[in-house]
Parts: sequence; structure tokens; C-alpha cells
Amino acid sequence: MSKIIDVTMPSLGADMTEGTLVEWQAKPGDTLNKGDIIALLETQKGMIDMEVYQQGVITELLLEPVVSVPVGTVMARMSVAGEAARPAAPEASYPVAQAAAIKSPPVTSDQSQQTVIPQPNRPRQGLLASPVVRKLAAEQQLDLSRLSGSGPEGAILLRDLPANGPEANAAGSPDPAQAMRSAIAAAMAKSKREIPHYYLSLEIDITRAQRWLADFNAERGPEERILLLALLLKAVARSLHKYPALNGYYQQQTFTPNSAIHIGNVISLREGGLVVPAIHDVDQLSVEEIMVRLRDMSERSRRGVLRSSELLDASITVSNMGERGSDLLFGVIYPPQVAIIGIGKPRKTMLIKDDQPELAEVVTVSLAADHRVSDGMTGARFLNALANKLQKPEKL
Repeated sequence: MSKIIDVTMPSLGADMTEGTLVEWQAKPGDTLNKGDIIALLETQKGMIDMEVYQQGVITELLLEPVVSVPVGTVMARMSVAGEAARPAAPEASYPVAQAAAIKSPPVTSDQSQQTVIPQPNRPRQGLLASPVVRKLAAEQQLDLSRLSGSGPEGAILLRDLPANGPEANAAGSPDPAQAMRSAIAAAMAKSKREIPHYYLSLEIDITRAQRWLADFNAERGPEERILLLALLLKAVARSLHKYPALNGYYQQQTFTPNSAIHIGNVISLREGGLVVPAIHDVDQLSVEEIMVRLRDMSERSRRGVLRSSELLDASITVSNMGERGSDLLFGVIYPPQVAIIGIGKPRKTMLIKDDQPELAEVVTVSLAADHRVSDGMTGARFLNALANKLQKPEKL
């Protein structure tokens, strides 16, 4: 028995209210497996490969590229097997008001044959550009007809706008990075407005961890070496097993812990702004596998080639400011997550061990967590559990 399910514009973060369908990557009749790409989207975070989350057959494509629609808009339909069918697109780990307002009710196979879906299609003639591009161009008085578009049928995308720089700014050209900055500001303002943060920090002795890394990396080339961040992520993931109140989502006045540990890693982009793609199931990966994922994620983030699941699934975030020279970071929680961990710069210092001074390497790890879900006692125990994990790096 099969069911017809909706494929909707996903919410790829608390700051996203709409997205632009740039191109379909599948057509009616195609069979897709979980994780296959169905469409290319443009958001304020760049170009995103939109995945499907169930195996099925495409029955309808309801929108014509290039078009921007609110989060939750039904874009296509799929036929999937089984009675317990779920939405084909990530129904957001967290609901978005706009999505709830426009989401279509579940449909049956028969209903789908009769339903007429409003299609905000744009005329195929004339200049094609997403609304965010048009908005930026209007603000900066830029003539889009003088630009070449790299999207389907020559559509002008964010990446086609003039590069940011002193000359461009002087000429009044739009700044695509500003769109991302606005999105970050919206998410952080929402976080500080709605989430009662509490903050803790702990200086952790990483002498043994650094020695273990030095031994591991001694005979390896640069591309095979493991960085401290990979070891820290593994230790964080393993520590979270006992502290589920720090790993999950707070939505509609209810906290839901996540059974899996998907850690969002903050990546700064060269042109400004940042993205926080998730590494899935970190607790199930080896440290070497985590390092491979980190390199891959960093490279694809800076090329603007991420998958929708990577922007949807993070259940906790880690921000590493140590590589930028900061000793301590108190982060702002990315809603609907309930915690963010900050990592400072490793440094050498004198510690007292067995009443004797000893040179050691330490790092300050901070925790910002949601007081609606946990309290400082939980946070303090988590940080100490993390410190203990790092004393036995060979067991991570």
C-alpha cells in the first residue's frame, strides 16, 4: 500500500522564512532513495542540495523554477510505501510559524488527483532573479539586466552579484554577505529574546590529549593528521550520553531530547558570515572519521555546497574560537537547540598536581545552555565529565 506525501520547502534554520527553488534535480516518475537530491535551493546561507528523507516515486512537481516561496510551501508530491509514511522533506526538527500557517493537510492518493495547488510560478519570459537578489539590487540601485546569471535559463542568483570589496562598495553594488549577516542577526536576536541562557566554563587539562595526538600524527602527512577539535568533538559526543538535557530541541513549550548526537560545527566563511553544518552521529564515529568529516564540511561550506540535512539536523553546536586566538567564548544558543559549547585557545600554564607545580597544556571550555531545560548543576557535571573523557584520549 502506498501513500502520497508532500515535499515542502524546508526550514534550514530559525532564521529562514523562505527559500528559492533554483532547479529540480528529479522529474515525475523518478524513484528516489533516502538522501537523494531532489532540488537545488538558494537561501541566505548559499546554494543547498535539498534531500528527500524517504524512498519513493515523484508524482508531481508543483513549482516551476526559479521561484521563491515561504518555508512549508508544498513543492512536490511523492508516492511512498507503507502506512506509516512521513513527510518527504525534513519537517523541521522545529516548527516555523510561517510553515504551520500554510502547510497543506495530509492527502490521500485519490485526493491528490483532484487537488489544485496554488503555484506561484513566475513568467518564463524576461529577466529571472530570486526575490532576495531583486531586493538587494533595488536597495543598491543595481541594474540586473547588465549581469549574467548562472542559474537555469540564465537566472541571476546571489553568487552572480558583484563581489564584495572596496571598489564594489564605492560603486554602490549590493553586498550578498549582508543578507547572511541579517539572517544571523535575526536568529541571534530571537535566541537572546526567548532563551534564558546560563553560562559556565571550565579550564581542562589537555596535556594527555595533546601527547596522544602528537604520537598519532608523528608518522602521518598533513592530510592524515588529526586536529584537537576532532578529539574534542568525540569527547563532547560521548559525554552527552549522560546529559540528554543538553542535546535536543525546545519547541512549543516542550523539550524533546534527540536520540542521536548531531553536532553543528561553526564555520566562518571567507567572505563573511558563518554556517553551522551538522556532523551526524558523532558518538558513533572514530576520531579519524570525525576529522575527515570536518575537512569535507569545511571545504564544502566555503564552496557553498551543503545538503539540507546538514543544516537541519544539528542538536547541539560547538564553536571553536581557539584557532582565532580567543581564550574563552560564551556562545549564543541557536534555536531551537538548547546548548552551545565554546572552545578557547590551548595554552601552557602551571598546574598544581600532587602538591607539585607541573607544566601543563589547558583549554577553557564554556557552556551556554537553556535554563528552561537544564540548570547549572547539569551543566557543571557535563563539563567535568568532558574533562574526564579527555584524560583517556586513547579510549575515545
